[in-house]
Amino acid sequence: MTVFAGILLLANALFNVVTWPTFLKRVARDERARDAAGRPTRFLRVHQVLVGIAMVLAAASAVVGVWVLVAP
Repeated sequence: MTVFAGILLLANALFNVVTWPTFLKRVARDERARDAAGRPTRFLRVHQVLVGIAMVLAAASAVVGVWVLVAP
């Protein structure tokens, strides 16, 4: 069961690292991402924060996943 948990955490980390940056690129190209003056809007900033949180969680999942698999 411990090996399964470690692999699941690593899979979660990989999924987040692959998926969220691609999503953010699409959001950045959206017309709602910038106002008429070219400044970032709340739409873009909120998504940047969400992706940042997802990346922190992915890093934590990766660390814990490796720890679970390596721990005696």
